[in-house]
Amino acid sequence: MKNKLNLPELESKKVFAYFEKLAEIPHGSRNTKQISDYLVSFAKEHELEYYQDEANNIVIIKEASAGYENADPIIMQGHMDMVCEKEKGVEIDFEKDGLDLYVDGDFLKARGTTLGGDDGIAVAYILAIMDSPEIAHPRLEAVITVDEEIGMLGAEVIDLSMLKGHKMLNIDSDVEGHFLTSCAGGMTVDTVIPVTWQTQQGYSVGLTVTGLEGGHSGSEIDKEHANANILMGRVLKYLFDRMEMAIVSFAGGLKDNAIPRERRWNCWSTHVRVKQKLLSRRKKRQNFWIMFRN
Repeated sequence: MKNKLNLPELESKKVFAYFEKLAEIPHGSRNTKQISDYLVSFAKEHELEYYQDEANNIVIIKEASAGYENADPIIMQGHMDMVCEKEKGVEIDFEKDGLDLYVDGDFLKARGTTLGGDDGIAVAYILAIMDSPEIAHPRLEAVITVDEEIGMLGAEVIDLSMLKGHKMLNIDSDVEGHFLTSCAGGMTVDTVIPVTWQTQQGYSVGLTVTGLEGGHSGSEIDKEHANANILMGRVLKYLFDRMEMAIVSFAGGLKDNAIPRERRWNCWSTHVRVKQKLLSRRKKRQNFWIMFRN
């Protein structure tokens, strides 16, 4: 497995070579068939026992090396799907296109998109370990699930009856050298608010909150990155308290587990000073880019 990025200083060349290969394959949540089939081909190539279910979950088993037949099996677990986010103006079809990786100093990055390190690096580690003829090991059982990023959907349906191990290493953390014994959970809530549609005469105004950092709603939620949805709500509260307005459209945020970095809102108002009110609000929040249209 050749490392195309030429990273001779890295000891884990095989890990990064597999990571590059995974990055070439589209593998966003709900788009995992191709990467799941790649893992099947890996198992076949290395003559390993494997299982692939209808959801595209994968289990790969490598029997113990000589001298470790009686050692307790080890389960290595990660997920194959990634969060697909891109910067504004970046042309990519996450359903069909791979990622454009590059090295920036000490970091491996993807141009204009998320990297998929969560949790592609786990899959790369697992493949590199199972590919290694030098590492002595007990029976290894790799469990690689789908759609973790949108609710651990693969883990909910996977059949693990073939496993013999009782010790599992979940490789899905971003702090090197730390072992976690538990994690937070999450919940998806659908909210339906009844609305009344009507035709009105007045002023049409558009407002956009953008340019925010965003980030992962789990690992970066403690960094107090601004949430575009919350900021827009505060602006609307300010405006609706001071003039008659009605919402025409309201949209923002791309993923359930990403802190929204942009929010767009269009409204209608009969108030002739609606622009002046927005401009006044802008002076108080310098990070807003506000766009108007008459």
